Amino acid sequence: MTEKDPNSPGENTKPDGSPPIDGDVSEPVVRPMRRWLPSLVWLIPIIAALIGLSLVAQEILKTGPTISITFGSAEGIEPGKTKVKYKNVDIGDVKGVTLSHDLSHVVVKVELTKAAEGFAVTDTRFWVVRPRVALSGVSGLNTLLSGTYIGADAGKSHDERQDFNGLETPPAVTGDQKGHQYVLHTDNLGSLDIGSPVFFRRIQVGQVVAFNLDKDGNGVTLRVFVDAPYDHYVGVNTRFWHASGVDLQIDSNGIKLNTQSLAAVLIGGIAFQTAPAETLGAPAPDDYSFGLATSRSDAMRVPDGQPVTIVFNFNQSLRGLSPGASLDFRGVEVGEVQSIGLDYDEPTQRFKMPVTVLLYPNRLGAHFAARIRDASPTQNGALLASLVQHGLRAQLRTGNLLTGQLYIALDYFPKAAPAKLDLNKLPIELPTEANTLDQLQNQVEDIAKKLDKVPFDQIGNNLNTALKSANSLFSQLDTQVAPEAKDTLEQAKKTFGAAQQALSQDSPLQNNLQQALEQLNRTLQSLNSLADYLERHPESLLRGNQGDKQ
Repeated sequence: MTEKDPNSPGENTKPDGSPPIDGDVSEPVVRPMRRWLPSLVWLIPIIAALIGLSLVAQEILKTGPTISITFGSAEGIEPGKTKVKYKNVDIGDVKGVTLSHDLSHVVVKVELTKAAEGFAVTDTRFWVVRPRVALSGVSGLNTLLSGTYIGADAGKSHDERQDFNGLETPPAVTGDQKGHQYVLHTDNLGSLDIGSPVFFRRIQVGQVVAFNLDKDGNGVTLRVFVDAPYDHYVGVNTRFWHASGVDLQIDSNGIKLNTQSLAAVLIGGIAFQTAPAETLGAPAPDDYSFGLATSRSDAMRVPDGQPVTIVFNFNQSLRGLSPGASLDFRGVEVGEVQSIGLDYDEPTQRFKMPVTVLLYPNRLGAHFAARIRDASPTQNGALLASLVQHGLRAQLRTGNLLTGQLYIALDYFPKAAPAKLDLNKLPIELPTEANTLDQLQNQVEDIAKKLDKVPFDQIGNNLNTALKSANSLFSQLDTQVAPEAKDTLEQAKKTFGAAQQALSQDSPLQNNLQQALEQLNRTLQSLNSLADYLERHPESLLRGNQGDKQ
């Protein structure tokens, strides 16, 4: 039932409010219902709900993908505090850290921002930035105040990825650096390490970014990065070499000390340049392979080409000769010692000292190299046999008097004993010649043998007899000859005294000689006057003196 409005007219009341008349029928009055209006109290939670929804929507729009990064340790990483940064800009937060199932590493859950969703690609790299001290320098000092964070290097791939393996050390080169990477091959790493500098004309233009041992274990492969614009100086003809430590050379020009910088002395380094006689060539592309020489002189040397293996058998001590020693031809290095052995020779019942060397024909000139390259093995053997007939021999020589280091010298010895090559033996064996020290030693031994044959005892006895005879002779001189000589000297003294008296200034002889000289002088003056007169009057010889007749 509906409630009756007290203010509304009664059921028996007319619409105009007057009382009904008996017998009249009343009409119903229809009134519209009022609308329900909420109370103002409900506005506050509604507004709060709207604000919450907007915040949630805004957070959802800001949130990027969630990724997992694996590290060896979670040192310095705290969920809710540790940030992920790129160029010192926050691009994510660490949400959690868990251990792996095998307990060998930790898995860090990172929530990236919406703006950083491009970092969730295959080639993105992550690492923990903390203070590090290495030979190449000190890094991460800013984390002493701000705390450890995870660094990122943006990848360029378009393939998405959620699981990453974090780096234990920061990458030497980031993806936004301009330049080129090159691959170097060498026998050993030496003092090089990641971060070792790369020099061009003693200016640091790059660094070593990675290295690993070759699969066969016979060498090391390095990757170097050269910054732009210096990468324009790297062409296909460029030579790379070790610039580590100090290169000290002592030659006829004096002492030469070569080094790139103090950093290269401490942590090693690599230098590159194009040989002066060559052009740079085409620009080297990324990952172009080069050889890494041990020194600048080796790098600038003309390519050696294929070597020829030769064996020398020496019949003397090889102390001071080691693998790597040079094979020299009149001052030019044409090869190197590969190995030194010892072999028993059954026919002679002696031990041989075979030394295997690598001879590079290209170092002997273009004509000789072309002849070796174009000829058959039989023709090459015939060529070497001809050289041996003209006196070509190998000889051990001292390269350093202080260390006693030896090297092998090839030279012509016209007086060498004849030798023949066995062309059927491989490798070919060339004859050798004893060095000058051995020859001197043999000569000293011959002299010693001859000196042993000299009868020094008999000579000594004869010498003693001769000395006794001499003593006897001296005694006779003292007793017999000496007195007579004394008388003779006294008589000679008297004779010299008389001569002195005769030649004294007041002696008659001196006066007579003086008068004779004066008369001779006057006679010469007269003759001189006569000669002058006859020269003026030669006719006087026939006519006489005309002046006297008048």
